[in-house]
Amino acid sequence: MRRVIAIGETILDIIFQNDQPTVAVPGGSVFNGIISLGRMGVDVTFISETGNDRVGNSILQFMRDNNVSTDYMNVFPDGKSPVSLAFLDEKSNADYLFYKEYPKQRLDVIFPKIKEDDIVIFGSYYAVNPVLRDKMLELLTLAQEAKAIIYYDPNFRSTHKDEAMKLAPTIIENLEFANIVRGSKDDFLNLYKMEGADKVYKDKIKFYCPNFLYTSGSEEISLRTKSITKEYPVEPIETVSTIGSGDNFNAGLIYGLLKYDVRYRDLDALNEAAWDKIVQCGKDFSAEVCRSFNNSISVDFAKQYSLS
Repeated sequence: MRRVIAIGETILDIIFQNDQPTVAVPGGSVFNGIISLGRMGVDVTFISETGNDRVGNSILQFMRDNNVSTDYMNVFPDGKSPVSLAFLDEKSNADYLFYKEYPKQRLDVIFPKIKEDDIVIFGSYYAVNPVLRDKMLELLTLAQEAKAIIYYDPNFRSTHKDEAMKLAPTIIENLEFANIVRGSKDDFLNLYKMEGADKVYKDKIKFYCPNFLYTSGSEEISLRTKSITKEYPVEPIETVSTIGSGDNFNAGLIYGLLKYDVRYRDLDALNEAAWDKIVQCGKDFSAEVCRSFNNSISVDFAKQYSLS
């Protein structure tokens, strides 16, 4: 069975509406999508770290409850599990405050064995953090050598845009490892002060990675590959929260790659009909998450979707 191996941060998201805390849910950008895949019955492994405290324990239990292996979680004795406060505006978009207290020794784990056609997903600041770079490179090299499909979401927040120039070589290195890149309009504005799928693909992605998806909230989704240029409409929905929307678009795409049995060797020659089906999975997962305060698809949605 093919496995999805993910690396990223875990965090407790406390969500505020009208300046009042509404709900607290385990999160983290790669984590949100992995929980959805676990609920879909995919064999998933998550590589991360958390504190030996109540927040950390509840995150580990949440992973187990959602079929996500905790075998590669580094539970650190010093420091505290990270927490974020997410303040929703009138359009249900979130503004974040982060509270983090990590120990000096980070990500002290041995990596799982990666096989051909497994899917490895990485992204966010975790993927460019200088403190974690050696471990990240070790994992990406293992994945590349094994001929796993490597999926990269830069998810580059405005809080780090002052570092964009300094981190540019690391971003390029990540793009070189990737077989699929999915980024949002905001990511590329924060990284390069650049927008538009064609411009970003031509100037910043194509040379390193041929397969690119560009998302822009409720606006259309753009797909660019060596042979395909296509836009997909985004249907309007009643949005409760956009937290996890992009993360679950990633999860849906990965689910689509598995469902339609797309292998490493197939990826660069995928036809339009195959991409249509895969992108639809991404759209379905993303829309489902926007309908609630959950960072991941619901268990009921997962049951119904796996039967469809």
